[in-house]
Amino acid sequence: MSQAVNVNFKLDADVKKSMEQACSELGLSMSAAFTVFAKKVGREKRIPFEVSVDPFYSDSNIRYLENIVSDIKDGKAHFAEHDLIEVD
Repeated sequence: MSQAVNVNFKLDADVKKSMEQACSELGLSMSAAFTVFAKKVGREKRIPFEVSVDPFYSDSNIRYLENIVSDIKDGKAHFAEHDLIEVD
């Protein structure tokens, strides 16, 4: 086994607390959890879980929402009451 090295990075305090709690429940230290992650990335040459972007924040949706807000401010949007639709 090669020599261990220190790796330092910043992490949001709430994220750290949440991770510490999850690691504790799994019986792992944060160091062990990061080591598992690093080994898996090194072995598989990929992030070992899906990383995606919420489409709500896409440029096209932001433009769409900005247009709706503009229409509301300009009085172009009209709202009407309606009955709620029950969905099973």
